[in-house]
Amino acid sequence: ALLYLQELAEELTSVYQPPAPTEGAQEPEPELEHIQKKRRSRRRKEEETDSDDPARDADFVPSKEVLLQAEEEEGSDAPLSEVSEPELEALRGHGVKMSSAGRSKPQCRGLAPNGFHNSIMAPVEKCSSLTCSLRDQKYSQWEFPDWIPLAHKWTCLSESEAAPYLPTEEKSPLFSIQREGIEDDGVLYRVNRFNSLQPHEERLDVSFFVGGPVWAMEWCPSPEGSAASQYVALYCHRGMEETHSVAGLHGGPALLQLWGLGTLQQEQGSADKARLAYAIAADHGCVWDMKFCPSGAWELPTTARKHPQMSRLGLLAVAFSDGKVVLYSLPHPGALQHSKRTQVKDGSFHKYVICKVQCIAMLQVGSIQAGNASECGQCFSLSWMPSKPHHHLAAGFYDGTVAVWNLLTKSLLQCVRQPDGSLKLYPFRCFLAHDHAVRSIEWCKADSNFLVTAGSDRKIKFWDLRRLYEPINSIKRFLSTEVAWLLPYNGVTVAQDNCYASYGLCGIHYIDAGYLGFKAYFVAPRKGTVWSISGSDWLNTVAAGDITGELVAAVLPDLAINPLNVKRSSDRRFPVYKADLLPCSPAGAEGGEQALPKTRLYSEMVTKSYIRFRDTDLRSFKNFPSREPMRRMHTQEVKAELSLDRLQLESVHKVRFSPNLDSHGWLVSGGQAGIVRAHCLVGLASGVGHQLLLERRARFSSLYGDKPASPISA
Repeated sequence: ALLYLQELAEELTSVYQPPAPTEGAQEPEPELEHIQKKRRSRRRKEEETDSDDPARDADFVPSKEVLLQAEEEEGSDAPLSEVSEPELEALRGHGVKMSSAGRSKPQCRGLAPNGFHNSIMAPVEKCSSLTCSLRDQKYSQWEFPDWIPLAHKWTCLSESEAAPYLPTEEKSPLFSIQREGIEDDGVLYRVNRFNSLQPHEERLDVSFFVGGPVWAMEWCPSPEGSAASQYVALYCHRGMEETHSVAGLHGGPALLQLWGLGTLQQEQGSADKARLAYAIAADHGCVWDMKFCPSGAWELPTTARKHPQMSRLGLLAVAFSDGKVVLYSLPHPGALQHSKRTQVKDGSFHKYVICKVQCIAMLQVGSIQAGNASECGQCFSLSWMPSKPHHHLAAGFYDGTVAVWNLLTKSLLQCVRQPDGSLKLYPFRCFLAHDHAVRSIEWCKADSNFLVTAGSDRKIKFWDLRRLYEPINSIKRFLSTEVAWLLPYNGVTVAQDNCYASYGLCGIHYIDAGYLGFKAYFVAPRKGTVWSISGSDWLNTVAAGDITGELVAAVLPDLAINPLNVKRSSDRRFPVYKADLLPCSPAGAEGGEQALPKTRLYSEMVTKSYIRFRDTDLRSFKNFPSREPMRRMHTQEVKAELSLDRLQLESVHKVRFSPNLDSHGWLVSGGQAGIVRAHCLVGLASGVGHQLLLERRARFSSLYGDKPASPISA
């Protein structure tokens, strides 16, 4: 209490410091004296009354006059000055601190061209330039020069050989797409396996069917300004009702798919459909996570390489349910098709390029003398070191262990060369991070000495890899499903399951690592489990998909400043789309939720229902609070009901923002139905981002020639 009073006195003296004796400064002095006299008389009156009630304690509760004065000094616009009840409670405890913080922040008045307030868009522009400058320092043009894909290590499979690896469903569930501002034509689509709808001419969104529930997905990185074709790697279960135990190890067939989305840009999408570039058949069980090497693994598709070498698209690490992490060196699709002229064993090639691949390296826990893959259980999460030379890879396992491998090691204790030429690597560092499975692991992009882990023991822990005997900070909260650590901030954005969440607090939270001491910031409330979250460093935005089928995005405030003072956080979030499961009936969607079958069998559900996607017009956010998608989202946040006694065919399992500058507004998502959708957040494009893109394209052209990365058509 004494420290608080001392701080209060210092702030009051700094606020009401007499101005310098100039000609125009003589007038406010009587006003100051009048205010101070009023305060003295008010305090005398309060001292005379009974002071047992803490609400009447003048030292700790500022009066309404002081609160009003603080708001006037902050100078915020009328739409932003509306304060909700919980925010007002927090304001009462930190009134004086808020006023001093408010004056130090730059004033952001008016609306941006996209319809958002300038105070919302200011951090977006700041993060774009910061990300670009930091990538210049942390990213590399070329790494792992020995890991070039070789043609003889890629064996194409025939129809019969590929059959055990393919998803069982050959056609997608029925679905329709309603776009805001465009009259609904009522068309129901059913897409064949590995096929795509034509991209929408006006809204640019893409939809394609991968065959099963999507549980792992990642964008392939490409250099800034390359204008290259964009690729997404993903994994889906073979069956729609397939479940896997997390406790024991298990193998089995799996198919890794690489989809080409074309040259995606902010102004215009791809003119062509999404296509399955090629797929990798593996026998290590299901895939829980995958990560690409952040930089230095991509080269031009036109790079001249002597056979059997092929031009490299990227390096992909995959976490399998048999406890192993497998590294693949992926070629450009055109280079792979060009080199595959050999005949398969029994008949013709499969319609799509499906290959058995000899990996570059196999990563497992243990050591050479005691290498037991079952020691730590399944691998659930991966994170690739974000700064060059990207030679460390971290993984989280079922028993709470985190292992870190050195990919460039020459140590005979950590690296064993196999007879087929591949490497078997053992970790140089292992530590027990949690009491249960490590659900998510993320490296700090600004400093590679730090990482964060989230476990099934409901704890989020921040670690310094130089002192692993205890975490920097350990926070016990709800059951976290995934974390996203954006580049500029000293904390993580967390998605969570709702099983342990307090009423009204289920959703997405930003949690400070402990260095700044900020309280958790509630980004967005959600009903039900939030399966996945992804952040864009370019847009200062996070996106999350949940069990109710809603994909929501939220523009974060500047979290280097205490988010306690952020007003109207509901104006910062918006739905990208909402998927609803509706009954099939002659009346269309009028049958109501009651007509849906209460079953967990996909075969019954798909014959009696269809999925309706309702897309938001993301080109502009003008008059957004009054638009139908926003009103629907706010209603769902309060009154949404979960029907857990049926198959959640509409749920969204994976969400990923593109990390590439050329496609930095694009967001890809997939879920239980096996329908993967890509959307462009055109409205969040800033002038700074556009200028950076022009500069990077000019730089790329000067380095690699006038034609930046003309992709070889597959």
